[in-house]
Amino acid sequence: MQSAEGSTPHVATLSLPARITVAVTVGAVAVGALLHLGMVFLHVSPSNTLNTQHAAAVSDYIYPEFEQNWKLFAPDPVQQNNHVQARAEVRKPDGSTETTGWVDLTALDVAAMRHNPIPSHADQNELRRAWGYYTDTHNDQSQATSGSSSDLSDTYLRNIVARRLGSHLNGGTVVRIQARGAVTPVAKPGWSGQSSDTATTYRELPWWTIPAAPAGQEKAS
Repeated sequence: MQSAEGSTPHVATLSLPARITVAVTVGAVAVGALLHLGMVFLHVSPSNTLNTQHAAAVSDYIYPEFEQNWKLFAPDPVQQNNHVQARAEVRKPDGSTETTGWVDLTALDVAAMRHNPIPSHADQNELRRAWGYYTDTHNDQSQATSGSSSDLSDTYLRNIVARRLGSHLNGGTVVRIQARGAVTPVAKPGWSGQSSDTATTYRELPWWTIPAAPAGQEKAS
């Protein structure tokens, strides 16, 4: 009986430039991951010499996208529904202007998450955190209270709202946008025997002007 010998498999090897590219890529990802973990650690760690000395750099890196807090473990959960709404002023081709109705952006996010087993991070947190960041750095009269952080939160929220509404609505070009928060207290359960005011209150922010797009870009869009 003759034994059958299989052929020796050919092991493909990467070329030297390809190996260098892979090594550089892996190194860059590793450095980026370590930098991110280090910044987050300095942000959440107790006050010490290192995070105090580099507080400005850590803050600039963390806010607003990577903010960390312990609200998940708060013993007193939020007892109100908070919705962010927006509207726009549009200029029609004949030069007239029109103000749209309020669009509930939070409701759109909730609809996108409902029945979705893997909802996106943007739908869950982007708008909510942007609104919270703005209200934490501005008083009830929308006056800045935190210096550069106030400016950053204003720009961050404005950009999100502008992107959600788009540059064209109701047959016109968006020239201004406005956001507001709608707060509705959650009603007490019937068995509690307590009554509560569930009327919705609103906090309107000032209008934001949208810079006009270049003529060529406006026509192309």
